[in-house]
Amino acid sequence: MRRLFDDELNDFDANFTEMGMMVSETIEKAVKAFIDHDRDLAQEIIDNDAKINQREVELEQKSFEMIALYQPVTSDLREIVTILKAVSELERMADYARNIAHATIRVKGNVRVPEIEAALSEMGNRVRKMVEEMLAAYVKSDDQEARRVAAKDAKVGEMYDRINEKGISKMERHPETVIGSTDYLNVATYLMRIGALVTNIGEWIVYLNTGEIIELNPESSNLV
Repeated sequence: MRRLFDDELNDFDANFTEMGMMVSETIEKAVKAFIDHDRDLAQEIIDNDAKINQREVELEQKSFEMIALYQPVTSDLREIVTILKAVSELERMADYARNIAHATIRVKGNVRVPEIEAALSEMGNRVRKMVEEMLAAYVKSDDQEARRVAAKDAKVGEMYDRINEKGISKMERHPETVIGSTDYLNVATYLMRIGALVTNIGEWIVYLNTGEIIELNPESSNLV
């Protein structure tokens, strides 16, 4: 029975990591589509969102089955609970990436602001890297690394503030940029919220290793 449980837990673990990679790729594509004004890629992201949602449902169902069948305790139960919680965070990240894709389709044809788009690209790359690093921390079961990655969210907040200031300034001085700049601010907000969700996963990694439920970045807890 123990061997069967270990095999299923390993598969469960691998499927979670695969979902994380799917979400990371989706975030990267969403930002690229927005910056490149690529409506086809944006539509692809929207169409593929159902696959990520389905993966979430499958992992949730599997977690319930494993708990019911094996009645795991202590560290085994914490691992299942961690994945169950983290899967929900990943699905919400994918929803924000889908929102960016919708913004890409809306903003087509509006006046663009290159310096804000460059800042958004930088912010998107930073957030995507945080997702990848947090997944690596999970794979290594490294709660100290999870804390370090979560700490990077403060920089994401600073980038959001700068984009917000630039966007508002542009709208005030150049009314023709109002529609496009509004979407810039929305996209920056989505990216900031993804960063907060990465922090949430870090908190569950800490729980996995220590059994403690903590807040790594209390100031971002109300963003998602």
